[in-house]
Amino acid sequence: MGAMERFVFYLLAVAVLTTDNVVLGQEETPSSDKDWWQTAVFYQIYPRSFYDTNNDGVGDVRGVTAKLQYLKDTGIDATWLSPIFSSPQEDFGYDVSDFKQVDPLFGTNADLEQLFAEAKKLGIKIVLDFVPNHTSNRHQWFVDSERGIAPYRDYYVWHPGKMVNGVRQPPNNWQSVFYGSAWEWSEQRGMYYLHQFAKGQPDLNFRNPAVITEFDGILRYWMERGAAGFRVDAINHMFEHEDFIDEPINNPEDPNSYGYTHHIYTKDLLETYDVIAHWRTVLDDFVRSTGEDTVIMMTEAYANLSMTLRYYESDDGNQQRAHFPFNFVMIEELGEGSNAHDFKRVIDRWLGNLPRGKTTNWVLGNHDKPRVASRYGVERVDGMQLMVLTLPGVAVTYNGDELGMIDHRDISYEDTLDPQGCNVGPDNYKWASRDPQRVPFQWDDTYNAGFSQAPRTWLPMHPYYRQTNLLKQQEADYSHYKFYRDAVAVRKHRVFTHGEFKSRAFGDWVFAFARYLREEDDRLDDPYRVVLINFSGERATIDVNDLYEIRNLTEVYLVGTDSRHKVGHRLDAKQVHLGPWDSIVLGPISSATRMALSFGSLLLVVVFKFLF
Repeated sequence: MGAMERFVFYLLAVAVLTTDNVVLGQEETPSSDKDWWQTAVFYQIYPRSFYDTNNDGVGDVRGVTAKLQYLKDTGIDATWLSPIFSSPQEDFGYDVSDFKQVDPLFGTNADLEQLFAEAKKLGIKIVLDFVPNHTSNRHQWFVDSERGIAPYRDYYVWHPGKMVNGVRQPPNNWQSVFYGSAWEWSEQRGMYYLHQFAKGQPDLNFRNPAVITEFDGILRYWMERGAAGFRVDAINHMFEHEDFIDEPINNPEDPNSYGYTHHIYTKDLLETYDVIAHWRTVLDDFVRSTGEDTVIMMTEAYANLSMTLRYYESDDGNQQRAHFPFNFVMIEELGEGSNAHDFKRVIDRWLGNLPRGKTTNWVLGNHDKPRVASRYGVERVDGMQLMVLTLPGVAVTYNGDELGMIDHRDISYEDTLDPQGCNVGPDNYKWASRDPQRVPFQWDDTYNAGFSQAPRTWLPMHPYYRQTNLLKQQEADYSHYKFYRDAVAVRKHRVFTHGEFKSRAFGDWVFAFARYLREEDDRLDDPYRVVLINFSGERATIDVNDLYEIRNLTEVYLVGTDSRHKVGHRLDAKQVHLGPWDSIVLGPISSATRMALSFGSLLLVVVFKFLF
């Protein structure tokens, strides 16, 4: 072979190698025809456990500010903070004693306003937790209400109780979420007060218009200082039946358990939706008057599908309510034993019932529920994150789930702090307590996982933090974190922010869905992506055309940590091989690949002519 032949074959080899190792560029940024929140990735921060800057063993507001660049680098659009306001901390901030003051445990109001300012520079929105159902019993409103002082006398739900055989008893059989009666006797007032959660969390009386007005002012106060929205906590507990009648028995075995009754008189009452609509007006009026970006409201309610969807708007569409209610189907209805058919059924049902023109959301975990890796299994972490980040709508991540952190289930009863665990005693606390999913964030493998230099952290560090931490995953060739970061980047593409959706279960364990643009949307020449997730440890081979017609070759755009595929590789759409726990995103042959293929074809022609 002569010199010219050797040169041509060298070029041909380079073209082939280039084609096999295409590195895909950044995904296209979506156009601005949707509001900021509609395509956002929200990141829930549990401030106690995020980052401690004053070495008292508890995370703080300055700790969030210090880690904003991490959020930016990861691609996070917005974060919402679990409560940081003044509180005795009986329920770790959900018992608020002053809604307009940051608790000294977390810092100052100035620290929070600095967080707003620094986040704005980075293009990150800060959403605050908003807890209207109850206050702390140390809130001045309750102190005055217990004394019978106007106008606070009727700010809370009070009842004289009933006499049974000459003994005064609570007015009914309502139970607290945290175990035991929902009623507590006040010697000072000579009446019972309602607390659907801890005894130190008396329920407010929202049938008193003055209470609603108080919260209007709280919302405006924080919007004026930079809050981009509010996550409304436990909203479906806001109203109770006015006649205080007994609820029907559900489980007679334990009268102190929250599961003792069907909660038809203490949850999901229709008046709640009117208050949400009122607060939506408060937010929208603020935006109109200031010209600021949309301030959003997202509601938390563990309710059935029908009651949850009502938080979007009234039945006639004339009353706008929350921007979106949290969608908890991934937490409440699906788990480690769920198969591909289960995922398809639950996801399709939710999307099929979504009110027209509304934006959905997907939540994998939070501070109240076991972590994704513990609930679904570590092997499924990539698949679950990929699903949530590429389904239509908003994606919500709980801090640490991007690393595949797992629950710390070996916390002793002596170290347990959560009242939900403490109240059930040492025999049952492990599975009732929410402490295992609240342990500090694992930044690196140094002392206390880089979370704090304190001799003792507020909850014990996870014993395996040296195996699972951010720094280790950042330095690895590939990891759960790097996959999560890449998936966040992939979702920026218009096909994910604006595309249609259809799904398919391939057998019992491969769940797949296509995101594609309508034919009239001609702004892109690559109008589809296909997401494939293998939820089993078995191999599988599928024909993608049974979901979305590709016919011939398709290209790999993203792969999970367990995948043998490589980004940029081309696959036969009729025979896509998935390994155990595989997670991949497929799309059209990219322009880089097409150029390489064209170059290769041209070289083949040159070689053919040169040789023959």
